[in-house]
Amino acid sequence: MINPKIEQAINAQINAEMYSAYLYMSMSTYLDTVPLPGFANWMRVQAQEELTHAVRLHNYLRERGGRVLLTAIEAPPTEWDSPLAVAEAVAAHEAKVTGLINDLVDLAMAEKDHATYNFLQWFVAEQVEEEAGADELVGQFKMAEGARGAMFMLDKQLAGRAFTPPADLAT
Repeated sequence: MINPKIEQAINAQINAEMYSAYLYMSMSTYLDTVPLPGFANWMRVQAQEELTHAVRLHNYLRERGGRVLLTAIEAPPTEWDSPLAVAEAVAAHEAKVTGLINDLVDLAMAEKDHATYNFLQWFVAEQVEEEAGADELVGQFKMAEGARGAMFMLDKQLAGRAFTPPADLAT
C-alpha cells in the first residue's frame, strides 16, 4: 500500500498534469484565431503529452494500491498578447511543473519510498526535455518576431509535429 502523503501528492500532480493539458488546449484555441495553425497544432500535441503524463501517474498510483481522486481543474487563461507571449508562458509553465516534480521527488526521498523515487525519475528526465523544447520555442519566436515570412516558415515547421502515444501506455 502506498504512503498516504505520497498518494495525496500524486493525486495533486495528476490534477496539475490535467491542468497543463487544459492550458495547452486553451493556447491552441487562441493560436487558431491568430491564425497560426501550425503553432496551434504544436500546442495540441503538447496537450496530448500532458494527458499521457496524467495517465502514467494514474496507473502508477493504482498499481501501488492507491486511490485516484480527480478534482476540479482550474480554468486556464484564454488570451495572450502575442505568439511570443504564448511561447514564454509555455516556458514558465514547464519550469513550474519541473518544480512540482522536484517536490514529489523530495517527498519520496523524505518518506523513503524508493519505488516512487524510481518511478519519478522518468518525469525528471522528461522535464529536462520539456524545458529545453519550450526554451527553443521562445528563441525561435524571438527570432521570427516582426518578420512575417519567418513567422510563416516557423508556423509551417511547427505544423509537422505529431503525437505518438508512448508504447507502455498504448491500449
